[in-house]
Amino acid sequence: MKALVLVDIQNDFMPFGALPVADGDAVVAVANALMPRFSLVVATQDWHGADHGSFASNHPGASPGDLVILGGVEQVLWPDHCVQGSPGASFHSALDVARIDVVIRKGEDPGIDSYSGFFDNDHETATGLGDLLTRSAVDEIIVLGLATDYCVKATVLDAIGLGFGVTVVTDGCRAVELTPGDTERALAEMRAEGVRLLTSDRV
Repeated sequence: MKALVLVDIQNDFMPFGALPVADGDAVVAVANALMPRFSLVVATQDWHGADHGSFASNHPGASPGDLVILGGVEQVLWPDHCVQGSPGASFHSALDVARIDVVIRKGEDPGIDSYSGFFDNDHETATGLGDLLTRSAVDEIIVLGLATDYCVKATVLDAIGLGFGVTVVTDGCRAVELTPGDTERALAEMRAEGVRLLTSDRV
């Protein structure tokens, strides 16, 4: 069985949000078009406390884009975003949330970030997504969302590591691009691990 996994289609990652992804709102229409074709749709949701260690504001003298060690792994510091219960943490208002079967929240532990929909960044704590997919007899996931070079890539690589087949819907993803070329590097890394890269009209 195939499942659709929507990664972090939240207001703070939209062009108008606290951590804007250029053209991020373009993924909403792609998600809405694909959801009716799947019997299981899962959405991940960044869900940080205001004290989260990935926020530059919680590191005196630091700025977004700086690197620190958080939970034993290298961490990019970000603007405050997707704070639990805030409008920025909500899904985009045009996303057809009625078709989402399960929401997996991640990044709740202030001491470690969670880019992946499957694990915290240190891979010590699972979100429950892997178990959910296994219980549902899913063997392949189709992934889209935000952002290509961070949470989409991490989710996809963890899915491969867990033995799932993965297709990434390229026109349903957009990237942060902290460094020029990050998008292409992320796509190449995923392709090298056996991920299929398709546009939505070919899914």
